[in-house]
Amino acid sequence: MRRYTSLIITAFIAVMMAAIGSGYLAGHADTMDANNPVLSVRAYTTIPAEQAEVLAAEYQKDYNIRVEFIPMAEDDILETLRGNSTPKADMVVADRETMEALAVEGRFSSYVSEHSDQVPETLKDPEGLWVGVWYDPIVISINNDYMASLKRVPRSWADLAAMPTARISMTDFIASGASSNFLFSLSNQYGEETAFQILSTIHPKVVQYSKYLSTPVRMAGMGESDIAISVCSETMRYVRDGYPLTVIYPEDGTSYILIGTGILQGAENETAAKQFADWLQGDEAQIVQQKNGFFFIPSNPATMAYKSFAGKNIALFRKRPILGSSERQRMLDKWVKEIRFK
Repeated sequence: MRRYTSLIITAFIAVMMAAIGSGYLAGHADTMDANNPVLSVRAYTTIPAEQAEVLAAEYQKDYNIRVEFIPMAEDDILETLRGNSTPKADMVVADRETMEALAVEGRFSSYVSEHSDQVPETLKDPEGLWVGVWYDPIVISINNDYMASLKRVPRSWADLAAMPTARISMTDFIASGASSNFLFSLSNQYGEETAFQILSTIHPKVVQYSKYLSTPVRMAGMGESDIAISVCSETMRYVRDGYPLTVIYPEDGTSYILIGTGILQGAENETAAKQFADWLQGDEAQIVQQKNGFFFIPSNPATMAYKSFAGKNIALFRKRPILGSSERQRMLDKWVKEIRFK
């Protein structure tokens, strides 16, 4: 039943690198000219600085184009663009909520390419104003020793809640956007009453509500808990490092964080920005991220990375929570009062 192993991940990277070396991406080096100045693309982003640095370094090495990522919070990106009629960046690489807000405000130019055209409609703007490049779902991971003792493996959130003796670790909803998004999405999918009932049943089994997304996975891998609820990217990173974990993709669906990219109106280096946007949707970007411990599911199903991913058919919640800040805070307060510290 084990869905991931370090061997599978290592083998995938090896195959991809071999494909590149044998001509899979043959010819891209011909576009480089060391005698010309390096072009530059500036991107506002909400992704972690260390992840942005890895992507920028690889792209410049291969294409002689400098990518300057400018890490910013969602609200800061919105305020910065609202305060400048001519943007000081060419593109945005950020979470879905940021992309949708900017699209509504008319900040993006429509751009559709062969790459973006293959991305499912649910993971991009219908008018081509932005497109998802990868996503990170919430999954269940089980310590292999504990799983061997089970007569029935939990396959859904209701199954997990029904387990009588499991020790569960998860990230506090207040501590992480990905974690709170799970709360909002679960409520949106099943209704608030049912969602809170599921969480209330899980709560007595939780041995720790952690601050970081990685902690629950580490605890399950070390046997300090039996089951972890966390993002797929952290789970896969620990599996790659040899922790004895089995990944379960809930059959009733799960929440996810989507990262997308869009080209800003008035971009100075629009052509170069479009080329970089296409690169982010391809296998090269996935390879460099996986080599550096960043594991996400590509939005483009035509990539080798997606086709090789065991969780590519994971069920995602169809309903997305569209909540204002006051409603989000109300639900968090309710969880704290009625479950977390009851």
